[in-house]
Amino acid sequence: MSAESRAQKIANFDPNAPGDAAEGGLFGLPFSPDDAQVVVVPVPWEVTVSYRAGTALGPEAIREASLQVDLYDPDLPDAWKLGLAMEDPDEHIAATSRELRPAAADYIGWVEQGRPAEDASQHSAVLGRVTQAGNQLTNWLKEKTGALLDAGKAVGVLGGDHSTPLGYIQALAERHPDGFGILQFDAHCDLRPAYEGFQYSHASIMYNALQLPQVKKLVQVGIRDLCQQEADLIEHSNGRVAMFGQRFLSDEKFAKKSWKKVCGKIIAQLPPKVYISFDIDGLDPKLCPGTGTPVPGGLEYEEATYLLRQVVRSGRQVIGFDLNEVAPGDTEWNAIVGARLLYQLCNWMAASQGRLGARGVETAA
Repeated sequence: MSAESRAQKIANFDPNAPGDAAEGGLFGLPFSPDDAQVVVVPVPWEVTVSYRAGTALGPEAIREASLQVDLYDPDLPDAWKLGLAMEDPDEHIAATSRELRPAAADYIGWVEQGRPAEDASQHSAVLGRVTQAGNQLTNWLKEKTGALLDAGKAVGVLGGDHSTPLGYIQALAERHPDGFGILQFDAHCDLRPAYEGFQYSHASIMYNALQLPQVKKLVQVGIRDLCQQEADLIEHSNGRVAMFGQRFLSDEKFAKKSWKKVCGKIIAQLPPKVYISFDIDGLDPKLCPGTGTPVPGGLEYEEATYLLRQVVRSGRQVIGFDLNEVAPGDTEWNAIVGARLLYQLCNWMAASQGRLGARGVETAA
């Protein structure tokens, strides 16, 4: 749809009115993926989650919660005029996740019991089925996001578990042969190769991303759970992986270092182009109690969004993002936080790409 059609929708829309559930658009906005500049692709998938499930319900819960988000931002007052929209979820993806999840959960339970030989036969086909489905999901998302990028859209992926964005990262790698960095907000490193046997595990997403030569740097923030294998990978990465774990962040805070200076150290590790991968469990669990694998500690909401703003204000370009592991749980709080975080990610990505003006932002060339 043309820019003229978007302009007409902007003229007819009241940003001060309550979100319209009947309209059904993301954040109550009147835009469709055709006329929006920023498009969110939902991926309701959680086959390999190894603790608590529910993340496949995250995209729809966030869409509903987004209707309660006020659109004004003092740094980006006209951000809503970009046009933000979310694609309809792919029912085949959701159905495949629902179908495979019970078998994968039984398999994980068998692994955690020490793989008793008498039960091996009933689990023998699970890995192959899940790997095939994970490969199909990756290829689907690569094609889907690639088409949106080629149409001039800024794109975000909304999971689901943290395995979901791999196809999008692959699509970006093809379109940015000069390379880019990944800024990962997370409680976990996600650097385990084929965790529990699953090639496309949620705990393997960054290991899989590092197989792409275009991923020049992985900068991890908020990590507070990792295994020896992951620590060794980081140590022997020749600087390709930089971890700013919770212990480091706490030490800096206790030494009365400002968060601004700490963010400067983090951002200095990033190349000019940045992909943001945000696992909601990177935040303090009080902000995301329903997430699959909560860990004590973590970032406050404003600490995380300040770092996001500082990345953009440094002149770096955010070429894409994902937000994952938001599970509705027993409270709407998870989706309320997730929706507001999604709004910030969408808007600051757009600002970094020169799609709208923002205070203090020097857009990358």
